[in-house]
Amino acid sequence: MINRKIRSIQQPPSTRGFLGKGHIAVPVINGMSFVDTDPFILLMDDQLDLPGEGVVGGPHPHAGFETVTLVLEGDEFSDEKTLQTGGLEWMTAGSGIVHTEEIRHRVKMRILQLWLVLPKLKRRMEPRWQELHLNNVPVKRDGKNEIRVYSGTSMGMTAPTMNETPTILVDFTLEPGHEVIQELQGHFNAFLYVLDGSVETGEEKNLVHKGEVAWLEKTNEHGASQIILRGGENGTRFVFYAGEPQGVEIINHGPFISDTPEDIARLYQEYRQGKMKHVRDLPGNRVLKHT
Repeated sequence: MINRKIRSIQQPPSTRGFLGKGHIAVPVINGMSFVDTDPFILLMDDQLDLPGEGVVGGPHPHAGFETVTLVLEGDEFSDEKTLQTGGLEWMTAGSGIVHTEEIRHRVKMRILQLWLVLPKLKRRMEPRWQELHLNNVPVKRDGKNEIRVYSGTSMGMTAPTMNETPTILVDFTLEPGHEVIQELQGHFNAFLYVLDGSVETGEEKNLVHKGEVAWLEKTNEHGASQIILRGGENGTRFVFYAGEPQGVEIINHGPFISDTPEDIARLYQEYRQGKMKHVRDLPGNRVLKHT
């Protein structure tokens, strides 16, 4: 068993988000070096405290990748269960999809939205939508310790979400000194993002604090590996992501991911011509509600 170490710890800056007043955006992964973050393209920590003065957001397209949206703090006025605290939305944009993110009322939310690369042969697959509600998330509780598994396997639990790119996504809450071991494939690229408190990582006991992102050292081994994680002095809450690198080149332009400028132009043309379905019009076999 390979014991993984931390290769870097960074604190991403907070910026004003595109929704304007009341939107703070933290680029946990900023998309500038995909070769280092593969299979993860972007990860935004969107913190919303919107006054509800007018409509913000609206319909927009995506193609060539997946979005994975974890709701840390939900919209109490929303009827959509996946927008409530602890819900997950997993949208496989594939060949192209339109969805609507529109806010018309006062809202306080915090979400983590990941852009996840698709394997090259799956980049034009038929779009798919998955919902995972909090009450259906595999969870392990021990006192104040809580582990929620949204994708992949952790602590003997496996999430029901389907993956095109093998991915682990786990939300950990640990009391001071409580230790867990997260297993993952040796060649998976992985990181953790601390939401509260601090966490000790690995045999070296590197301390990662609130607001910091820590990347594990890379290996080329395809066998099992693990990372030791312990709650810091005041406990911790963090999210852990791991995924299988795809080794593909990508072009990121606006809402689309591809490998050539010509294909990006094709996607824009298809969107303008109305050839991309809205997510609400997907056939039933492409909508998975994990209940």
